[in-house]
Amino acid sequence: MTELRTDRLLLRRWQDSDLAPWAAMNADPEVRQHLGGLLTREQSDASVARFQDDFDRRGYGWWAVQLRATGEFIGFAGLDQVDDGMPFSGVEIGWRLARPAWGQGYATEAASAGLAFGFKTLGLPEILAVTTATNVRSQAVMRRIGMTRDPADDFDDPTEPEGPLRPNVLYRIARGLRV
Repeated sequence: MTELRTDRLLLRRWQDSDLAPWAAMNADPEVRQHLGGLLTREQSDASVARFQDDFDRRGYGWWAVQLRATGEFIGFAGLDQVDDGMPFSGVEIGWRLARPAWGQGYATEAASAGLAFGFKTLGLPEILAVTTATNVRSQAVMRRIGMTRDPADDFDDPTEPEGPLRPNVLYRIARGLRV
């Protein structure tokens, strides 16, 4: 299993010690603001099991992110296949961090490592990123890692009911533009 290292972060396979802080993140209304409802502990644990299965099957997915200096788990980042039923296909990059880790450049650092892995190791021709139209923080990370948005690609998430989570934006980056 590939681990990714940056100056400050280790992106690695999930460990049992990650389950409690991951569940706390998924029970935090601010962390989940652009993702839908809060998750129970059981739902949160089940998501980690799916992440592990994806890694076993594909060799990539959502890595747990920890601070190298302290070993503290701060969230996740990585690559995943776009869900069926979306108006596009491909591999998307994403991240989710605990609130104390916000605003310190960790999402940008983790996402940059994920892009490099996707382009150099997996040989992907393009990587996508999706978020709600109101998630300006994630959109700022997307721009910082070199992704661009064409408003013509924006879409309504077919899995969401009418409301603030339905309008989504799509960002893209092609191999060779940043690695």
